[in-house]
Amino acid sequence: MAKSMKLAGLKSVENAHDESVWTATWVPATDSRPSLLLTGSLDETVKLWRPDELDPIRTNTGHCLGVVSVAAHPSGVIAASAALDSFVRVFDVDTNATIATLEAPPSEVWQLQFDPKGKTLAVAGGGSASIKLWDTATWRLVSTLSIPRPEGTKPSDKSSSKKFVLSVAWSPDGRRLACGSMDGTISIFDVARAKFLHHLEGHNMPVRSLVFSPELDSRKLYSASDDGHVHIYDVEGKAIIGAMSGHSGWVLSVDVSPDGEAIATGSSDKTVRLWDFKMRAALQVMSNHTDQVWAVAFRPGGRGGRLASVSDDKSISLYHCS
Repeated sequence: MAKSMKLAGLKSVENAHDESVWTATWVPATDSRPSLLLTGSLDETVKLWRPDELDPIRTNTGHCLGVVSVAAHPSGVIAASAALDSFVRVFDVDTNATIATLEAPPSEVWQLQFDPKGKTLAVAGGGSASIKLWDTATWRLVSTLSIPRPEGTKPSDKSSSKKFVLSVAWSPDGRRLACGSMDGTISIFDVARAKFLHHLEGHNMPVRSLVFSPELDSRKLYSASDDGHVHIYDVEGKAIIGAMSGHSGWVLSVDVSPDGEAIATGSSDKTVRLWDFKMRAALQVMSNHTDQVWAVAFRPGGRGGRLASVSDDKSISLYHCS
């Protein structure tokens, strides 16, 4: 049997931001530099950090409300940040030059993610109950994927507010898009046809984080919900193929290791947990943080695995994965 992954604390930075840190992602390495950690905070800034010391490289300003999501283009050259001001800022990672400012009123912006080829930026549209797709060559809005209303409801019904879209994830082949809503449903779209396919049921509270397993033909989707559970779905078969629980609070974030063997979660119970998918069990509980953990992110590929976590306690923790 293959040995399970282990986490070891490498570095923590207290007061990494002036307020709660809500979001984190890794910017892929380029020919001229290694991968970097990107964080966003209620303090309205986005910061770049160099591993493994977590040396601060730069602070980006430009949003006038808290930053709810950051995303990096697969090239590592550009990144995007979304804030409660409903703007998405696209910027050059190394120079911080603004490349585009995206807005699609009256849609809010929540989680955002570039597709695996980097041609499209998907933005979860909050109360608009939709995902907006932006072309990264022209920065034009190319598609709006709307979650269908439950049958028998009128447009005036309050049920539409429950479809508030919080989270978004691309399949590794870029053909499917999943989004998680406030009411716990996960919606699956066929991107090429801009068509809603089906819902994945099972959660009954907000789904704040989604990630596909990294295999190219992956149909496996991991979800994190306020109901305290992580679900594993077969996206095409519409089936739950596993569920894991153990956090004593909301599961706010989920990410999968680059080899697909382990997943990490962050929770309002202040812990980071490492799980083995095959054993459906938590391998490790990390208690570095003193407040809820809003995001966990594995560094993509490369030598020596890394996991980062960020929290309401204003800190960043970096772990070595072996």
